[in-house]
Amino acid sequence: MKRPSGRAADQLRSIRITRNYTKHAEGSVLVEFGDTKVICTVSVESGVPRFLKGQGQGWLTAEYGMLPRATGERNQREASRGKQGGRTLEIQRLIGRSLRAALDMTKLGENTLYVDCDVIQADGGTRTASITGAMVALIDALKVLKKRGALKGEPLKQMIAAVSVGIYKGEPVLDLDYLEDSAAETDLNVVMTNAGGFIEVQGTAEGAPFQPEEFNAMLALAQKGMNEIFELQKAALVD
Repeated sequence: MKRPSGRAADQLRSIRITRNYTKHAEGSVLVEFGDTKVICTVSVESGVPRFLKGQGQGWLTAEYGMLPRATGERNQREASRGKQGGRTLEIQRLIGRSLRAALDMTKLGENTLYVDCDVIQADGGTRTASITGAMVALIDALKVLKKRGALKGEPLKQMIAAVSVGIYKGEPVLDLDYLEDSAAETDLNVVMTNAGGFIEVQGTAEGAPFQPEEFNAMLALAQKGMNEIFELQKAALVD
């Protein structure tokens, strides 16, 4: 089986993480997984949602969006339709859940971290790229909070990253691009910690059900790819 990109089954796309990509946000990153490009920013605001007031802890929430011409055809802006689509809501909730797992909220103080992931070009794996890039932007935002003396300790518990795997033409493959994702028999999104734990696994069989041995093979591929991604995050964070 030959992949459309010519990559080996266990080979990631070329990944680049560019920090300080925008001027104003406390943390900002351009993350590129092949031709998928996402701008991830983390903004800090004093105060927390009403349900957390007076509890002495912080909060993190995420929003996700795709520019109208990030794909092959122009998509209408969700703002002009007056509501977000189900896919958008699902993805931004996934991003928020994943990044909250990286933090001890009691050490944040009463501050809110707003994570914005804006896809400027899509070629598969936008949610996994968003999580991976936003984690690096989050680290930079925490450094700013520390300099301001706003933290009550070290809130970072672990690093988080994500990658897609799937069954394409009968074989498990790592980091699907659009051509593979649109034709895959099975698509899996995996979010992990740098200690090897799983935060979330989202899997769907598009045709025939996938078997336990295929599931295990996909998870093994995800773990291999994730080890490489954590090294890329680590390298990007070297000042």
